[in-house]
Amino acid sequence: QVQLAESGGGLVQAGGSLRLSCAASGRTFSAYAMGWLRQPPGKERDFVAAISSSGTYTLYADSVKGRFTISEDNAKNTVDLQMNSLKPEDTAVYYCAARYYGGDYYTPFKGGYDYWGQGTQVTVSS
Repeated sequence: QVQLAESGGGLVQAGGSLRLSCAASGRTFSAYAMGWLRQPPGKERDFVAAISSSGTYTLYADSVKGRFTISEDNAKNTVDLQMNSLKPEDTAVYYCAARYYGGDYYTPFKGGYDYWGQGTQVTVSS
Protein backbone atom coordinates (compact mmCIF):
# COMPACT_ATOMS: atom_id res chain seq x y z
CA GLN A 1 0.00 0.00 0.00
CA VAL A 2 1.23 3.46 -0.89
CA GLN A 3 -0.38 6.88 -0.56
CA LEU A 4 0.40 9.64 -3.06
CA ALA A 5 -0.11 13.39 -2.89
CA GLU A 6 0.69 15.83 -5.70
CA SER A 7 1.60 19.48 -5.30
CA GLY A 8 3.04 22.32 -7.35
CA GLY A 9 0.30 22.89 -9.91
CA GLY A 10 -0.93 26.33 -10.82
CA LEU A 11 -1.33 28.93 -13.53
CA VAL A 12 1.61 29.76 -15.76
CA GLN A 13 2.11 31.62 -19.03
CA ALA A 14 3.11 29.79 -22.19
CA GLY A 15 6.85 29.27 -22.26
CA GLY A 16 7.10 29.19 -18.49
CA SER A 17 8.00 26.39 -16.11
CA LEU A 18 6.48 24.47 -13.23
CA ARG A 19 7.79 21.72 -10.98
CA LEU A 20 5.31 19.16 -9.71
CA SER A 21 6.09 17.03 -6.70
CA CYS A 22 4.57 13.72 -5.60
CA ALA A 23 5.01 12.75 -1.96
CA ALA A 24 4.77 9.03 -1.25
CA SER A 25 4.19 7.18 1.98
CA GLY A 26 3.61 3.57 3.01
CA ARG A 27 6.36 1.84 1.02
CA THR A 28 9.79 2.68 -0.25
CA PHE A 29 10.16 3.77 -3.88
CA SER A 30 12.27 0.71 -4.62
CA ALA A 31 9.13 -1.44 -4.57
CA TYR A 32 7.23 0.65 -7.12
CA ALA A 33 7.56 2.04 -10.59
CA MET A 34 6.29 5.61 -10.62
CA GLY A 35 4.63 7.70 -13.27
CA TRP A 36 2.95 10.96 -14.16
CA LEU A 37 -0.22 11.02 -16.24
CA ARG A 38 -2.52 13.87 -17.17
CA GLN A 39 -6.20 14.29 -17.97
CA PRO A 40 -7.56 17.25 -19.93
CA PRO A 41 -11.25 18.07 -19.31
CA GLY A 42 -13.50 15.49 -20.97
CA LYS A 43 -10.57 13.31 -22.01
CA GLU A 44 -9.05 10.09 -20.74
CA ARG A 45 -5.84 10.03 -18.78
CA ASP A 46 -2.75 10.07 -20.96
CA PHE A 47 0.74 8.93 -20.16
CA VAL A 48 3.30 11.67 -19.58
CA ALA A 49 6.43 10.23 -17.96
CA ALA A 50 7.58 7.22 -15.96
CA ILE A 51 10.55 6.02 -13.96
CA SER A 52 11.49 2.44 -13.16
CA SER A 53 11.44 0.94 -9.67
CA SER A 54 15.23 1.08 -9.74
CA GLY A 55 15.07 4.81 -10.43
CA THR A 56 17.58 4.39 -13.25
CA TYR A 57 15.38 4.27 -16.38
CA THR A 58 12.85 6.80 -17.64
CA LEU A 59 10.23 6.99 -20.38
CA TYR A 60 8.43 9.99 -21.87
CA ALA A 61 5.51 10.68 -24.12
CA ASP A 62 6.59 12.13 -27.46
CA SER A 63 4.61 15.29 -26.78
CA VAL A 64 6.72 16.17 -23.73
CA LYS A 65 10.09 14.69 -24.63
CA GLY A 66 12.82 17.28 -24.31
CA ARG A 67 10.63 19.58 -22.21
CA PHE A 68 9.69 17.49 -19.15
CA THR A 69 11.98 15.59 -16.79
CA ILE A 70 10.94 12.99 -14.22
CA SER A 71 13.16 12.31 -11.24
CA GLU A 72 13.00 10.87 -7.75
CA ASP A 73 14.52 12.00 -4.51
CA ASN A 74 14.74 9.12 -2.06
CA ALA A 75 15.87 11.39 0.77
CA LYS A 76 12.69 13.46 0.44
CA ASN A 77 10.58 10.48 -0.66
CA THR A 78 9.23 12.37 -3.65
CA VAL A 79 8.90 11.92 -7.40
CA ASP A 80 9.10 15.18 -9.31
CA LEU A 81 8.15 16.37 -12.77
CA GLN A 82 10.04 19.40 -14.05
CA MET A 83 8.03 21.01 -16.84
CA ASN A 84 9.71 23.56 -19.08
CA SER A 85 8.59 25.43 -22.20
CA LEU A 86 4.96 24.87 -21.26
CA LYS A 87 2.29 25.10 -23.95
CA PRO A 88 -1.47 25.70 -23.65
CA GLU A 89 -2.04 22.09 -24.73
CA ASP A 90 -0.25 20.98 -21.55
CA THR A 91 -3.26 22.22 -19.56
CA ALA A 92 -4.67 19.28 -17.59
CA VAL A 93 -5.01 17.69 -14.19
CA TYR A 94 -1.74 15.92 -13.51
CA TYR A 95 -1.72 12.69 -11.53
CA CYS A 96 1.07 10.85 -9.80
CA ALA A 97 0.75 7.07 -9.96
CA ALA A 98 2.49 3.99 -8.57
CA ARG A 99 2.70 0.41 -9.79
CA TYR A 100 4.18 -2.48 -7.85
CA TYR A 101 7.19 -3.57 -9.87
CA GLY A 102 6.33 -7.27 -9.74
CA GLY A 103 9.82 -8.35 -10.75
CA ASP A 104 10.27 -5.75 -13.52
CA TYR A 105 12.74 -3.76 -11.48
CA TYR A 106 14.30 -1.90 -14.40
CA THR A 107 11.21 -1.17 -16.51
CA PRO A 108 9.29 2.12 -16.61
CA PHE A 109 5.60 1.69 -17.47
CA LYS A 110 3.11 3.66 -19.55
CA GLY A 111 0.14 2.11 -17.77
CA GLY A 112 -1.04 -0.56 -15.37
CA TYR A 113 -0.81 1.69 -12.33
CA ASP A 114 -2.47 0.60 -9.09
CA TYR A 115 -2.33 3.70 -6.90
CA TRP A 116 -3.20 7.28 -7.70
CA GLY A 117 -2.92 10.70 -6.14
CA GLN A 118 -5.77 13.22 -6.12
CA GLY A 119 -4.28 15.26 -8.96
CA THR A 120 -3.08 18.82 -9.30
CA GLN A 121 -4.34 21.35 -11.85
CA VAL A 122 -1.90 22.83 -14.35
CA THR A 123 -3.20 25.67 -16.50
CA VAL A 124 -1.05 27.23 -19.22
CA SER A 125 -2.30 30.52 -20.62
CA SER A 126 -1.44 31.99 -24.01
